[in-house]
Amino acid sequence: MQTFQEILAKRLADALAKAGLPNAGELTQATDSRFGDYQTNAALVLGKQRGENPRAVASKILEHLEVSDLSEPPSVAGAGFVNFKLRAEAIAKATAQLFGDDRLGVAKSASPKKIVIDFGSPNVAKPMHVGHIRSTALGDALARTAAFIGHDVIRDNHIGDWGTQFGMVIWGWKNLLDRDALERDPLAELVRVYKEANARSTSDPVVREACRQELVKLQSGDKENLDIWNECVALSMQDFEHVYDLLDIHYDIQCGESFYNDRLPEVVDRLLKSKIAEISEGAVVVFFPDVPELADKPCIIRKSDGGFNYATSDIATVEYRTSELKRDTLWYVVGAPQTLHFKQIFEIARREGHEGDFRHIPFGNVLGEDRKLMKTRSGENVPLRQVLEEACNRARKIIDEKNPDLSDQEKTEIAQIIGIGAVKYADLSQYRMTDYVFSWDKMLALQGNTAPYLQNAYVRVRSIFRKANESAPKIDKFVLTDAAEIGLAKKLCQFAEIVPQVLNDFRPNILANYLFELANSFHSFYEACPVLKSGEPSRSSRLALCDLTGRVLERGLDLLGIKAPEKM
Repeated sequence: MQTFQEILAKRLADALAKAGLPNAGELTQATDSRFGDYQTNAALVLGKQRGENPRAVASKILEHLEVSDLSEPPSVAGAGFVNFKLRAEAIAKATAQLFGDDRLGVAKSASPKKIVIDFGSPNVAKPMHVGHIRSTALGDALARTAAFIGHDVIRDNHIGDWGTQFGMVIWGWKNLLDRDALERDPLAELVRVYKEANARSTSDPVVREACRQELVKLQSGDKENLDIWNECVALSMQDFEHVYDLLDIHYDIQCGESFYNDRLPEVVDRLLKSKIAEISEGAVVVFFPDVPELADKPCIIRKSDGGFNYATSDIATVEYRTSELKRDTLWYVVGAPQTLHFKQIFEIARREGHEGDFRHIPFGNVLGEDRKLMKTRSGENVPLRQVLEEACNRARKIIDEKNPDLSDQEKTEIAQIIGIGAVKYADLSQYRMTDYVFSWDKMLALQGNTAPYLQNAYVRVRSIFRKANESAPKIDKFVLTDAAEIGLAKKLCQFAEIVPQVLNDFRPNILANYLFELANSFHSFYEACPVLKSGEPSRSSRLALCDLTGRVLERGLDLLGIKAPEKM
């Protein structure tokens, strides 16, 4: 089904053509509902282009604009905005179509893409920290939304499981490891071993050389070192999987850096042969003299000591994803500090002839209450697992107070849904480039723009049907008379306009904010319009409106990776 936005945009294009004017400007949801529901700046854009008064251009457009079946007579406001106020009958008709649509009005893409989304990417031998929530939650929300719209999505966890740090980890394993501590808390012991080995190698050249030798042995396939490395990876993955289970996040493939290790010499040889790379001061380097922003920023793909680096691995990754996975779109959900790195990698990929759509999707930081990067008192990164378990514990305390009659199992399950949802939503409701302050009180609040507030709206919907002891009615016509029910129906019709926008500039916060507005509209409706006590046909219409609200809230939250509980 077409959205109001699509229909009005088509009618506007037709009117412009009849008026002998080019299609210009855009038609959007109105920024101020007092003036209408949709607006277009076409007259402003054309007035500027043609040197005419925009209000005169607007009048010319209105002479040819036929929208009487959808809208009250359009009005011209301000410097020349044309505003549309939808008719209640048109809203009722669209809501009935929506009610019968499993996809809630969201059309599948007419040109589906084959996408790899690279997100999460923790480092082996270190616990995931609170900063990982940004890449992980954002990547998952984008993957869910892209798949729902009809794109073919592969989720890839590009784990940092290879590199120079393993020389220190292996030396530390052999010389410093406490087996009992490893049994109790594997990652804490690996971090301790790495830190101590790193400190010793900094002050003692003998240890530094020993660590380097351990790395060389690993890279040349020494069995003992490979066994230690495999155990480190397995212990790390075990911890990561626990976090991913809590977050309800799943990957299709987990090709870490080690997966590409054997491909790196061929990458360098290929780039040298094609003259994309050259030897400079003993290293193999790609220069970008014709790219202004990279002109003084060369990319080293093999160091003078023969070692490879992240750039080499990422070039191999592009080759694998485009040539072997047959993907035409690569999205990298990686922090903003890597912006230069990805500009270099994408430029090299283009020079190699890869025509895919490559996007780096950067994001800001998670801050503590002091507005600095969130750390423990000892200055360490806060482990993500600890944060998620704390969120569940705090949610459990709230449930114990609010709903003590629930069973223990119900309380545990609901606490996890609320706690994890609160952490994800606190992140996803922000524009991704914004640094945000991590606040327990704010994210778990039942009021305001939070996951518990949205989940509570869903619970309220379900409680209406429990109280009525019936399911959603089968109706083909909505009766909308009260302003609050018209407002709710109108908001529900906008879901299909919002979902595709999430992938424009990769902004799940647009969906989060829509759901917050929807919950507000529902609560206004709930307060103003009796449902179960109203007479027919209003009762069935309002019950159907409640059911549709629940379905949109549940689907919208699911696209953000957040569950909707039946009770709270």
